Amino acid sequence: MAVKIRLTRIGRHKDPFYRIVAADSHFTRDGRYIEQIGIYDPAKGIKEAQIDEALALKWLGNGAVPTGSVKSMLSEKGIIAKYAESKKAGK
Repeated sequence: MAVKIRLTRIGRHKDPFYRIVAADSHFTRDGRYIEQIGIYDPAKGIKEAQIDEALALKWLGNGAVPTGSVKSMLSEKGIIAKYAESKKAGK
C-alpha cells in the first residue's frame, strides 16, 4: 500500500477548504483516507495551515510521501527539517 500525505477538498463551490490526510494512493482525491493530519484554508495562506506535527512525523517515518503542495506546507512549518534531523540522529 503506497501511502501519500495529500490534500482532500471540502468546502463550498468557489470557496475551497482542504484537509491534510494520509491516504492510500489508489483512493480517489476526495474519497477514503486513513487519518486526518491537519487543515488548510487557502484564503488564509500556508502560514495559517494547522498541522499535527506528531502525526505528520509518524506518517513520514512510516514511509508516506507528501505531495508537492503538502511538502511546501510541511517545510514552512519546519516539520520536514525535524524529520530529516530525526533520521540523521537515528543512524
